[in-house]
Amino acid sequence: MTSTLKILGLGLLLALLGGCVTPPPPYDYTAFKQSKPASILVMPPVNTSPDIKAGYSMLSHVTLPLAEAGYYVLPVAVVDETFKQNGVMSADEAQAIPTAKLREIFGADSALYLEVTEYGSSYKVITSEVAVTAKAKLVDLRDGRLLWEGAARASSAENQNNNGGGLIGMLITAAVEQVMNSLTDRGHEIAGITSARLLTGGRANGMLLGPRSPRYAENDRPVQ
Repeated sequence: MTSTLKILGLGLLLALLGGCVTPPPPYDYTAFKQSKPASILVMPPVNTSPDIKAGYSMLSHVTLPLAEAGYYVLPVAVVDETFKQNGVMSADEAQAIPTAKLREIFGADSALYLEVTEYGSSYKVITSEVAVTAKAKLVDLRDGRLLWEGAARASSAENQNNNGGGLIGMLITAAVEQVMNSLTDRGHEIAGITSARLLTGGRANGMLLGPRSPRYAENDRPVQ
């Protein structure tokens, strides 16, 4: 009986401890809601990953989720070429330009600053993974205020199941995955998923919806 009570007590304690895990606090959107940006200038992404393709790969994906969220997005190719024509050849140089100057040149309400910290494949003996991690900050170009920031990661390993086939099976699967990753740019595909997770409007602690969205009024609903 005593052993049974101890087991029940331990189970209750674990349940209580598990119940203490709380979700992250809701993001403070006060500045975002005051700013009400309608247009976004996407800055060339800073790439701190080892893969030189990471910045432009991410840049090619960001317009869609932002446009679907209800914002006018300045054409990223035109913006990138404008920087180059004016001697700004790197993302670091572009992101160092004062917000007032960016506002003067492009006329956008806000700028999205991106950083790609992880991009590409890695081989870890019994697993092969292609992952992309990115961070973003939305800044008001009219006064320099930070409106929102977030991060997201996507990986090809999310849907892999290496439980079957034993160790040999896992090794073969990892080897095949590695070959496929080297033959195709799966990082570009995964970057699209990361971009969607990072910039889709209306998600918890994510970007607010823009004024072109039919769901724009949802921004004014109280946080649950």
